Amino acid sequence: MLETEEKKSLNIKFENFIDTLEGEDLFDKTNRLDDVLQSGVLTGNEALGMVTMNKVQADSKIREKDGSIHDVIMLGSNSYLNLSTHPKVMEGARKALEQFGYGMGAVSNYAGITDIHKELEARIAKFHGVEDCIVFPSGYGANVGIISALCGKNDVIINDAANHASIFDGCALSGAEIKVFPHRDMKGLERILSRLPKEKTGRLIITDGVFSMDGDIAPLDKITELAEKYHCRIMVDDAHGVGVVGPTGRGAAEHYGVMDKIDLHVSMLSKGPGGLGGYCASSRKIVQYLRLYARSYFFSTALPASVAGGLNEVFKLLETDTAGRKQLIENTEYLKKKLVDAGFDIAHTQSAVVPVMIYSEPVLFEMYDKLRKRGVYVNIVTYPAVRRKECRLRLCMMKDLTFEQIDKAVQIITETAREYGIVK
Repeated sequence: MLETEEKKSLNIKFENFIDTLEGEDLFDKTNRLDDVLQSGVLTGNEALGMVTMNKVQADSKIREKDGSIHDVIMLGSNSYLNLSTHPKVMEGARKALEQFGYGMGAVSNYAGITDIHKELEARIAKFHGVEDCIVFPSGYGANVGIISALCGKNDVIINDAANHASIFDGCALSGAEIKVFPHRDMKGLERILSRLPKEKTGRLIITDGVFSMDGDIAPLDKITELAEKYHCRIMVDDAHGVGVVGPTGRGAAEHYGVMDKIDLHVSMLSKGPGGLGGYCASSRKIVQYLRLYARSYFFSTALPASVAGGLNEVFKLLETDTAGRKQLIENTEYLKKKLVDAGFDIAHTQSAVVPVMIYSEPVLFEMYDKLRKRGVYVNIVTYPAVRRKECRLRLCMMKDLTFEQIDKAVQIITETAREYGIVK
């Protein structure tokens, strides 16, 4: 245990516990980390391990690590449309559970696929206006599998700097050359593209659709123009956009009217759809290739039929734009106005992801701890997800939140922020 106040004030950083130090046993870094976490110093990890006591909903009950139970207004869930509790979705999951049980017992390419899974793939392909779709049992595994399968040592991948960690991990696993342009900087992107050697013809631009930490949207109108000019393929991971942005909720590509110019429509089934897994919707030949070469698909047990059954009902709602997107947008705009009126910096969000910039890690850690205990659950974001000087609270709006709940949450956030001079 740390024994002195002097030790408690040490500059503790995430990266301090990644590497084994000279002379250490492999597991000594776990002891060093535990020493800090048990010391009483706020590190932003205090809520990790807290238990939710009910379905995903606006008014939630959580159990803290010390066993205490209390109510919170939920602003930390990615289930933007509350579809995980939609009656039709739950009934679809229930029917599939009764028919196939709670697990598939095989990978997708062997005995793990049912007509329910095939229906889901067809619905997602239709939703994006393409030929076929492959569904992965995890979102993280989707990005890792897609990128590492399609790209190799002779290819180059060009990433937005704010892309999700799973994208960068997939890039690293692929062995391809990796280039990174500043967030949403089209001049930076073109600078990289214009300098690529002519013989480097395997080119893939990857971007989030809606960026998970800032809530802003990739400029896909400009990206598609540059991709055509410099002969690149495009992959868009629209985890936080599908069901939320675009005239009918089809995501960032629909927002810019370029759905037919995206080669790989990738998204997660755990955000707006409220389920589990990830997918890539594309041409029949590309999907066929991924089924054989994406290792996170080939070597993973298939998504449970109950989840696939629920997701089929989700995509019926999304296809007809009857999942509650309009109410979600109304709620989000109301929240953003309240926060701006209170004096907060919410960056440039264009989605249901609303950052509240704090800029100081010590203040962030204290506010995060107090907000939860005062009845508002939000997400904490700092390094390595963003730079420390750009640390923030991340609020995720849900369709079922009422204006009264939003008012109360903003009041608590504002009163807490005043204690630190974040707002007046």
